[in-house]
Amino acid sequence: MARPRPLSPVLRDARRVLRIEAKAITQLEKQLGTGFERAVELMRHCRGRVVVTGLGKSGVIGQKIAATLASTGTPSIFIHSAEAVHGDLGKLIAQDVVVAISNSGQTEEIIRLLPQIKRLGVSLIAMTGKLKSPLAINADVVLNVGVREEACPLGLAPTASTTAVLAMGDALAVAILNQRKFKAEDFAHLHPGGALGKSLVKVRDIMHTGARLPKCPAGASLDAAVAEMTRKKFGCVGVVGAHDRLLGIFTDGDLRRLVGRVSDLSPLTIGRVMTPKPMVLREDELAIKAARIMQDKRIFVLLAVDARGRLRGVLHFLDLLDAGVI
Repeated sequence: MARPRPLSPVLRDARRVLRIEAKAITQLEKQLGTGFERAVELMRHCRGRVVVTGLGKSGVIGQKIAATLASTGTPSIFIHSAEAVHGDLGKLIAQDVVVAISNSGQTEEIIRLLPQIKRLGVSLIAMTGKLKSPLAINADVVLNVGVREEACPLGLAPTASTTAVLAMGDALAVAILNQRKFKAEDFAHLHPGGALGKSLVKVRDIMHTGARLPKCPAGASLDAAVAEMTRKKFGCVGVVGAHDRLLGIFTDGDLRRLVGRVSDLSPLTIGRVMTPKPMVLREDELAIKAARIMQDKRIFVLLAVDARGRLRGVLHFLDLLDAGVI
């Protein structure tokens, strides 16, 4: 039996780093307490913005935390600590909440901000690994992000400590998201240009309604229905009953087949020749579902209804392309 190949020095180093950083995150769970709950409440009920600040590697992580908060429904910006003491602190207002990141709790640029933060009466949340540091002592809430060791063998480069801060930021964002009952459609509204947002577009967001919607009553003549279908240029017409309840559909394909087997079309009403109970979409369904149905059934148009089965819109394959859904 062949012996397992020994790990190379490169793989040993990589595994060691991952173990140390995984332990750092696991340790955070034990460090959570009422301070975390208080931080979530301050950020959730903030009437201004959550202003994240940090320097160096902590600043880079702070930018990501601010971006995650903003994308999940918590208005947030990042201010570089060095820039803050040179004018950017003017962006701060009394209704804001500041999240200051410093592993040592002694970063000079952050400490210089504390008097102004106090003067404005702004709530201060400290993310630090030193609970007796100047930053921690002056904060309203302290989140302990301390780690037992850095993954850097010299113990100099921030590695496990920045990973811990990043994870704590995600924990805050998700906790606030759940408290706000933030939904998929809320996420889509904040990401209209991204792939994730486009995948969450609803049928009602892109369907045609009102005067663009091809429809006629079941008692209408076939001629009138065909005229409606021709005007609206979707290749179909929805057949409705009382209160716009959808009864059926008639397409240009149906018309071609009908002409081939019926000699006199003039006495026909659309209700007699329609296809009853057609395949439809709910207006509150995801548009990506429409794309799958159109692809599977090899069709280009679908009618959309509300929860009570009333005709509300029509969706064409090209609408999905224009919206970037496909």
